[in-house]
Amino acid sequence: MNRNIDFSSKFKSANFLSLLFFVVSVLFIIFKGLNYGIDFKGGTLIELRADSKNVNISEIRSSLTSMNLGDVNVKQFGKEGDYLIKIEQKIENNNELIPDIKKNLVNNLNAEINFRRVENVGPKISSELLQSGIIAISLSLAAMLFYIWIRFEWQFSVGSIIALFHDIIITIGIFSILSLEINLSIIAAVLTIVGYSMNDTVVIYDRIRENLYKHTRLNIKETANLSINETLSRTIITSITTLLALFSIYILGGEILRGFAFAMILGVLIGTYSSIFVAAPVLKFFKVSYKTLEKKEEKIVP
Repeated sequence: MNRNIDFSSKFKSANFLSLLFFVVSVLFIIFKGLNYGIDFKGGTLIELRADSKNVNISEIRSSLTSMNLGDVNVKQFGKEGDYLIKIEQKIENNNELIPDIKKNLVNNLNAEINFRRVENVGPKISSELLQSGIIAISLSLAAMLFYIWIRFEWQFSVGSIIALFHDIIITIGIFSILSLEINLSIIAAVLTIVGYSMNDTVVIYDRIRENLYKHTRLNIKETANLSINETLSRTIITSITTLLALFSIYILGGEILRGFAFAMILGVLIGTYSSIFVAAPVLKFFKVSYKTLEKKEEKIVP
């Protein structure tokens, strides 16, 4: 592997690309919004199995639409004959709603219908789940940034903050652009992305800090290049092994895990990119040097 790649020469074009993706993601999140799942907006989730191969999605959708249940989403789920139905529930008590839905489907589809799973989330619970998800992400960000602030100089902290927000916003922005569903598993994926991205950033930052002490005559541009190249094999191997597991989950894990796996794949790719092309350039912008580290030590030691 070539250990003399000039990453710093690509910082400017990479930063422009990152800024473009970031702005586009923010605009989509603000104006298009996010496709919240039942976890966050309330409703009914039904996992259905039909014994007839003649049943198709359009027939199921038209049958449910005729019942005025609100927004109805139907998609193939797992094996042939298995479907996942998401209904915008408009009434709080659905003890009679589920039997009516099943009866309507049996009559219209002329097939034996089996409801394998039914989940209900009320509007109050869904709003609490959304609030808890936002709090969980905020607390994880705060804890990691507090660690960076103590472990490194403030310039490193700013770089890690920018890299983390870059990763999260672009990942969520892609979900908005593609109208992919945001549910609790996606929140879990985002929390995992925060940890993965921070780990990648800390590895490179730690090597930069070490090389600033070791090679005092090198400027931050040369030190960043040296440090990134020294940690490149570790970064690539870690990313590839993680992606192999995630692609296996995405392909073989079924519909339920597909959204989680896709969010993780995006997070790993974007996080690996940002640790090199977002976090490192911030140190170059602040012109971090060996003298920067000396100043911190002077403040610590009386």
